[in-house]
Amino acid sequence: MRALVVVTGGTFDKEYDELRGTLSFRRTHLPEMLTLGRCRLKTRILELMMKDSLRMTAGDRRRILAACRRAPENRIVITHGTDTMVETAAVLGGGGLPGKTVVLTGAMRPYRFGSSDGLFNLGSALSFAQALPPGVYIAMNGLVFSWDDVRKDRRRGIFTGQKTQAR
Repeated sequence: MRALVVVTGGTFDKEYDELRGTLSFRRTHLPEMLTLGRCRLKTRILELMMKDSLRMTAGDRRRILAACRRAPENRIVITHGTDTMVETAAVLGGGGLPGKTVVLTGAMRPYRFGSSDGLFNLGSALSFAQALPPGVYIAMNGLVFSWDDVRKDRRRGIFTGQKTQAR
C-alpha cells in the first residue's frame, strides 16, 4: 500500500520570519516529519501549494479535488490550514472521489515551533487513511470526523462533531 500526502500549506508548514516578525512559508516539513516519525508506510509527497487556508479560494479547492481525482493512490492525506479545513473537506466530500479514502489534517501550532501537534496529527491521519473505508474525513488530535459532521470550535481551539467523535 502507498499513500499520497498532498501539501497545501497552513500552520503545519509555517515558519517564523525574524526579519519581518511574521509567519511565512519556506518549504514543506513533510519529508523531515516522516523521517522523524520513522514512517514505514510508502508515501508520495505532492506539494500542491503553500497557502494560509484563510487565503484559499474556490479555485484552490478545485485544484485539490482535481489532484485527488488524478492520483493513482486510493489513500490520501492532505495537510491543510485549520481555519478553512472544513470548507475544503466539504468540496472533496461532495466532489465524487469513489473508492478513495481522503483524510485532511493540520496543526494549531507550526511544526518548527517544537511544541506542535503537527507530527502527532500527521501520524494519526496516515493511520486513519489506511484503516477507514472510502470517504472524506478530518483527523485532528487523535479524533476523526466525517466531512459532513465536523466544525472547528474556535473558542476552544478544537474540532467537534455531532454524530461521531471517533470511529
